[in-house]
Amino acid sequence: MTQQAQQNQPGTAHTFQVDLRGLVDLLSHHLYSSPRVYLRELLQNAVDAITARQAVQPGAPARITVRTGGALTITDTGIGLSEADVHSFLATIGRSSKRAAEGELEAARGDFIGQFGIGLLACFVVADEITVLSRHAATPGAPAVEWRGRSDGSYTIRTLPADAKPEPGTTVTLTPRPDAAQWTAPDQVTELARHYGGLLRHEVTVVGPRGEETRVNDTPPWERKHGSPLARREALAEHCRATFGFTPLDTIDLDLPVAGLRGVAYVLPTAVSPSERAGHRVHLKGMLLSDRATELLPEWAFFVRCVVDSTSLRPTASREALYEDETLAGIRDALGARIRDWLTGLAASDPDLLHRFIDSHHLAVKALARYDDELLRMLLPWLPFETTDGNVTLEEFARTHRTVLVTRSVEEFRQVAPIAAAAGLGVVNGGYTYDRDLVHRLPEIRPGTSVSDLDPATVTAHLDSVDPSAELAAAGFLAVAREVIGGYDCDVVLRTFQPVTAPALLLDNREARHERTRADLAGSSDGLWADILGSLRAETPRAQLVLNHLNPLVRRATTITERGLAVTTAEALYGQALLMSRRPLRAAESALLNRAFIGLLTHAMHESHESAEEA
Repeated sequence: MTQQAQQNQPGTAHTFQVDLRGLVDLLSHHLYSSPRVYLRELLQNAVDAITARQAVQPGAPARITVRTGGALTITDTGIGLSEADVHSFLATIGRSSKRAAEGELEAARGDFIGQFGIGLLACFVVADEITVLSRHAATPGAPAVEWRGRSDGSYTIRTLPADAKPEPGTTVTLTPRPDAAQWTAPDQVTELARHYGGLLRHEVTVVGPRGEETRVNDTPPWERKHGSPLARREALAEHCRATFGFTPLDTIDLDLPVAGLRGVAYVLPTAVSPSERAGHRVHLKGMLLSDRATELLPEWAFFVRCVVDSTSLRPTASREALYEDETLAGIRDALGARIRDWLTGLAASDPDLLHRFIDSHHLAVKALARYDDELLRMLLPWLPFETTDGNVTLEEFARTHRTVLVTRSVEEFRQVAPIAAAAGLGVVNGGYTYDRDLVHRLPEIRPGTSVSDLDPATVTAHLDSVDPSAELAAAGFLAVAREVIGGYDCDVVLRTFQPVTAPALLLDNREARHERTRADLAGSSDGLWADILGSLRAETPRAQLVLNHLNPLVRRATTITERGLAVTTAEALYGQALLMSRRPLRAAESALLNRAFIGLLTHAMHESHESAEEA
């Protein structure tokens, strides 16, 4: 008997030519993120079957019905399978019924969602047995064919009378395993069907155990007709709340006809961290591909969440992410340009909305403005910066200060801000992401404004020298202070400056900090590495502790003659200046603060005790 004749015998058993259990393990533990994808694969196969039928029979019905309760079935009105198709496509791992074995389906190839021919096998992740009952639509009076496969790798094929499947199409039945019953529970199936198939163009209905029907898909809100722009806006806002859980600040239509992409971007109403790359929902021909597609937009566009449907993007093998290729890169750039156009348009069309947007997302605008000259010219004057005049825009700040000084770090700004403000210097904190680069581009937008990096010498120039007699009177205390504080790579000087309430100022620069870091590493290392670090020692300016002679506490401190108290006072002044700079403390500096506090407390208690005894 020939092989074909053997295959035609009802109930004849056959075996896959692979280790199916191993393949199912591969699918469930390495390819797919969760067993729940089984329903996506079933829906995907059903949609492609309908697409194939409509390619050869325009106007053919397009329905997908999922029935729950006990076994799970999914029925489509698609092209169906002939007996030869069953042998070719269900008995050969990796082959797809969408490979256009029939020439008339070739034209419809681009409309198929699936590309890998392993969808049905994914169902073995939740079931030990799968039954496929199908009847081919292109052959009038064609018999029905039943394929029954088991997870042990065996399958049977039976040819049944046509009335076993009255209508063309396919019904897939899963017998779930007990340990996977949660994935085929009625409520779970309805949720999964809505999650994956909510934007499918064909009717998808879930029928519950008691016959109740739930339509799980609908036309996307951006494609529906609305009575007014306000009604459309509210419909999109409701879709955003249902999808992402927030009410958008605004919506941006995304329409790229060349790429076959439509959708909407929802602008977040509150600030988020740039590192928080929450994903976007990407549908491929209506089927959800991923709800965590971080690669869809440029990195700077972290202030929106998108829902898009595309016909041109390519999925990875798991169909849970986007394949990085030239198409994705082009779409990413085009979507970035669309969001940028929306942003620039706000300046002219809705300044109030622009203000609200910048209040929440100025960091994103700064990131984009660094590389976009047009956006820089339009939006830089609106962006807030931390300055010695408070949090103000550069436009406002430049009106008061023709010369704008910018620090290289947050630490430098906090060191000099009180003194610079009192001296009338205009300083911008350039330590935050993008700020320093943007401030240096201010002259391009506002000619006549000068911008330069802040040099400690600039601040020092605004510190007045003290009277020589006062310097001489304080010589004893200064000598002790220089001896004690010098151990922390810091010099001590006496000056007068505003505000009077500031007893001391710590002037430090990056070179000095780098040198201290190198010295700390060298001290904690040994052997060759310590020698290498030692050879890198640089002759750089040391930090300076500037004592303010206008401050009453400092004037009193300079009269101290008792060495122990002078040491404690010098350490306390240095510690207070350290805290004002808000930079991280080294272990030795933390110990100094603790020692100075205890020393001053001990001295105060001793003085109080002596006064009590004298009384």
